[in-house]
Amino acid sequence: MAIKTDVVIVGAGPCGLFQVFELGLLDIHAHVVDALPQPGGQCAELYPDKPIYDIPAYPIIGAQELVDNLMEQIAPFKPEFHLAQMVEKLERREDGRFTLVTTAGTEFDTATVILAAGLGAFQPRRLKAPGAEAFEGESIHYSIKDPARFEGKNLVILGGGDSAMDWVIELHDRVESLTLVHRRPEYRAAPASVAKMKALAEAGKLREIHGMVREVRAENGRLAGLTVAEGAHDGELIEIDADEVCVFYGLSPNLGPIAEWGLDIDKRQVAVDTEKFQTSEPGIFAVGDINSYPGKKKLILSGFHEAALAAFAVQKHIDPDKRVFLQYTTTSPVMHERLGVKAEK
Repeated sequence: MAIKTDVVIVGAGPCGLFQVFELGLLDIHAHVVDALPQPGGQCAELYPDKPIYDIPAYPIIGAQELVDNLMEQIAPFKPEFHLAQMVEKLERREDGRFTLVTTAGTEFDTATVILAAGLGAFQPRRLKAPGAEAFEGESIHYSIKDPARFEGKNLVILGGGDSAMDWVIELHDRVESLTLVHRRPEYRAAPASVAKMKALAEAGKLREIHGMVREVRAENGRLAGLTVAEGAHDGELIEIDADEVCVFYGLSPNLGPIAEWGLDIDKRQVAVDTEKFQTSEPGIFAVGDINSYPGKKKLILSGFHEAALAAFAVQKHIDPDKRVFLQYTTTSPVMHERLGVKAEK
């Protein structure tokens, strides 16, 4: 039997979770589908301990802490999660509603769909050097969920973006040795983070190498280190001892079946308007990193704003004749009831 609902959210990252909240305030129940086995998207999967500094009212908050807080915030609305499954089929029916089917066989009869899938079915860009595959998930990592495992180890971090820089700064004083390898002297990370890394290198707290990994070395079935060609593939070879390697080469975005839904897509992003955040297909909306519009900024903060406006648009799409009034959570008894809180007298 198909699950009949007003909305299915595709993606359980921060924007998808906040979308649940904004819909809940309007008394719209949400089902959420995500390819990962737990809510949180990139924040939970790739950098749960990474600090975030641009969430309003939080001078600093960890990525997983943000996810946990969002889960607590949406709890009154009892969203239903369908995890470890992707949407593989989406069709508009003659009555204007959609049939949506996941890879797990879950079928929905839904009035609207909200894409909050971030970069889509993303995968980390992998280390392709000979010998790497044998140690993936054992000594070669594409995310860090337990920083304590690196204490006292010889650690090599590969990459030049924010994740690489953040973990260099976080782990430099917890390991036996730390080597950062990036293919060129220019970095993609925030300048302030690069400056901190450079200062640590000058102080002898870490080793900075510009080059390409040529080979992953093993001894007695265990990771022993990396062979790096300095500067380029044909540069001088450098042998680096390593117990653990963390690879932060970024993500390879893949929209998967979304790319086949007939939406207006440009450079793996779905075009939307800025009034409703509706796609080129009426009834399908998109919020967060997956969407594109003039002036778009890929910030969690922007996604939260988009989710608020999309919720009102979804309500209007579901019931075009119903008048929609903006009510404030600070004063509205209706909002207090939906949130399950008692207003202060």
